[in-house]
Amino acid sequence: MNYEGIESLPLEDYTEKAYLDYSMYVILDRALPHIGDGLKPVQRRIIYAMSELGLSAVSKHKKSARTVGDVLGKFHPHGDTACYEAMVLMAQPFSYRYPLVDGQGNWGSQDDPKSFAAMRYTESRLTPYAKVLLQELGQGTVEWIPNFDGTLQEPALLPARLPNILLNGGMGIAVGMATDIPPHNMREVVQACIALLKKPTTDIPALCAYIQAPDYPTEAEIITPQEDIIAMYEKGLGSIKLRARWEQENGDIIITALPYQVSGSKIMDQIADQMRAKKLPMVEDLRDESDHEFPTRLVITPRSRRVDIEQLMLHLFASTDLEKNYRVNLNMIGTDGRPAVKNLKMILLEWLEFRRQTVIRRLEWRLDKVRKRLHILEGLLTAFLNIDEVIEIIRNNDEPKPILMQRFQLSDPQAEAILELKLRHLARLEEMKIRGEQDELAQERDELEALLDSPRKLTTLIRKELEADAQHYGDARRSPLATREAARALDETALLPSEPVTVVLSKRGWIRVAKGHEIDPASLNYKQGDAYLSSARGRSNQQVVLLNSTGRTYSLIAHSLPSARGQGEPVTGRFSSPAEAVFSHVLMGKADQLYLLSSSFGYGFICQFAGMQTRARAGKATLTVPKGAQPLAPCQVDDLENSQLAAVTSAGHLLIIPVADLPRLSRGKGNKVINIPAAALKSGKEWMVSVTVIPQGGQLVVHAGKRHKTIHPDEQKTYQGERGRRGKLLPQGYRNVTRLAIG
Repeated sequence: MNYEGIESLPLEDYTEKAYLDYSMYVILDRALPHIGDGLKPVQRRIIYAMSELGLSAVSKHKKSARTVGDVLGKFHPHGDTACYEAMVLMAQPFSYRYPLVDGQGNWGSQDDPKSFAAMRYTESRLTPYAKVLLQELGQGTVEWIPNFDGTLQEPALLPARLPNILLNGGMGIAVGMATDIPPHNMREVVQACIALLKKPTTDIPALCAYIQAPDYPTEAEIITPQEDIIAMYEKGLGSIKLRARWEQENGDIIITALPYQVSGSKIMDQIADQMRAKKLPMVEDLRDESDHEFPTRLVITPRSRRVDIEQLMLHLFASTDLEKNYRVNLNMIGTDGRPAVKNLKMILLEWLEFRRQTVIRRLEWRLDKVRKRLHILEGLLTAFLNIDEVIEIIRNNDEPKPILMQRFQLSDPQAEAILELKLRHLARLEEMKIRGEQDELAQERDELEALLDSPRKLTTLIRKELEADAQHYGDARRSPLATREAARALDETALLPSEPVTVVLSKRGWIRVAKGHEIDPASLNYKQGDAYLSSARGRSNQQVVLLNSTGRTYSLIAHSLPSARGQGEPVTGRFSSPAEAVFSHVLMGKADQLYLLSSSFGYGFICQFAGMQTRARAGKATLTVPKGAQPLAPCQVDDLENSQLAAVTSAGHLLIIPVADLPRLSRGKGNKVINIPAAALKSGKEWMVSVTVIPQGGQLVVHAGKRHKTIHPDEQKTYQGERGRRGKLLPQGYRNVTRLAIG
C-alpha cells in the first residue's frame, strides 16, 4: 500500500481472485438449485415476495409488474426481464410439473413458450402447491439473512414440506458446471421417501420400484430402458429419451402428445421440409388441428393405405423432434453449501435430514411458544384469584410492577401481562377458561416434548405429513413408460416410390430415365451426332452406377434423373470425371446383386453392386484398368456357384471357367481370366473382346460380324478349362468375335 492508501496487487492475483469470486457467485447464488427447497435464489425471492404481497392461492391476482418490482427493489437487484422470465417459467404448466405461480393473461403456450405478454399486462398469484414451500416459514424453521442493502430480512431457504428439488427439477449453467434435474411425480417420490424412512438401507434399484422414471409435464412416452434409468439414478448422470404419442384415426396418423419443451410448429416445419425435399413421398398431407379442447393434435395423412405406418413413424422419430433425448445431471447445492452431483438415494436421504431438522425447529419453536403462554396463564390465574389485592396494588402505587412481582412471586413477563390487561377485561377472566387453556396447552406441551424426545415418533410425524401433502397435491403419472422399437431413419431408396424405369446413357455421356421396361432405348431421340450407348433396367428408388473408361464408378438415385421425354443432361455436370475419361456403361440392381467387372487385358473379379456405390462427386476407383486397356461391359451374376464364365479374345480363343473361380473384391484389378501373351497385349494385336456369364444349362452365342454360332451346354465342355489358361480356338470363320451373348 502506497502513501495515498492505494493497495497494489499483481494483475494475475487480482484476475484470479475476481474470476473465482464471480464463479462461486454464479454457482451458489444464481444457477444451481438448493436441495432443501429445490429453488434458485431468484425463484425463492419471487415466491417470498409474492407471499409478502399477500398473493396467496385464495387472493385476487395482481399485476406481475408489481411482483417483479418488489423482487428487484427489495431482494434481487438484477434485470427485470430475467426476473420476469423466471416467474413465467414457474407459471407455465407445460414447463413446470407443479407450477408455483398462477398466471392470468397470456403466459405463453407450448407451441411458443416465449410468446408471453409483458409483465404490465399479466396478473399473477401463488398456486395452492406454493403453500408447501411457505406454510412453515414464520415458525422458526429457517435462517434469515439481510437483503442486498441490509434494510430487510429474507429467508436463506424456504421450509419445503416436499422434495421440490425432484418434483419440479431445474436447469442451469454455472461456471464450469451445469445442472439438468428432470421433474418427477409427487406420489412416487413421497413413496420412496417413506420407504427410506422405514428402511434407510434401501438401495437405488429398490427405490426405483417407486420412482420408475422422471415424470414430465407433457404426456409423451419415456422409452429409455429400465436398466438405463436405474444406472442414471445410481450415477446422477445420464439421459432420458421421450417419444411423442400417436394413434390412427380413419387412416390418418394423429400425434396427441409431444416431448417436453417441443413445439408443434417446429415439428410441422421439420416434416414439411422433408416433404418439400421429396424425402417423404408416402405422406400426402400435413395439418395442425390443435385447439383448446385438444392442445396437441397434429395430423399426418399417408398417400395410401399401403404405406407402412409403423416404419413411417420410426423414420419421423429418428429425423424430427418427435423423439428427443434429455440430459440428466443431478447437480445441486447440498445442505453443506457445496455443489455436487448426487445419486437418487443421496438426494432423498439428504432432503429427509433437511426435513427432519426443519420439523425439529418447528416443534421447538412451537414448544417455546406454548411454554411462554403457560407461564403467562399461570400469572393471569394468580391475578384472577387475587383480583382485589391486585387492583389495590395497581391503584395505590406509582410503580406497581415490582410490588406485584414480590407479592405474588411473579416473573417480569407475568407482571407485564397483568398490567397490560384493561379493566374491562378483568371481568372476562374466568378461572375455568384459564384452567381449560392451561390443560390444552399442557397437553400440547407434553406431546411436543414426546415428539422431540422420540426419533421414532418424529419419523412417524414426518411420514404422516408427507402422505397428507402427497394426497392433497399429488396426481397420477403423466409420462407413461413404454418399450418401443428403436427409431431409425429410412434410407433414401425406401422413402421413394418404386416404379419400373429404364436408365439410358448415350455415347456422348447424356443420361435420362424412362418409365417402364418396355421401351427400346435405341429408338429414342438423340442429339445430332449422338447415339445410344448403354441402358439398365431397375426401379425408380434404386441407385444407378456409371462406369467410365478409367474404371471409376459413380452413383446417383434414379428418380433424380431427367425424363426420357427430353434428351437428358450430361453426366459430367453431376460428377468430377477426368477430362480424358468417357462414361461407358450404366448399371442398376439391388445392393447385394453381384456383377463381373473386367478389363480388355483379361483380368476380372466379382463385385457387389453396393460396393460400386459412392456419394463422392469424384467417384470411386473400383476397377483398375491398365494403361491401354478398356473396361468391358459388366455382367450380372445371379447364381455364383452354378454359373459359368465365358471369355473370348480378339484372336478367337474362347475359355469357359466357373464364375466362382474369380475372387470377390470391392475394388482392384482382379485375377487373370484368360491368358493373352504379353507381347500381343503390349502391341495391341490381341485383347479380351467380351465376357459373359452363362447360367446353368444356358446356351452361349458367339457373334462374329453378321455371323453367329450357338454353343450348346454339351459342346461348351470343349472350351472349359482352368482360370488363366489360353482357351481353345473357335472354328474358322468365327474367330473374329465381336461379342458373346446368351441364347
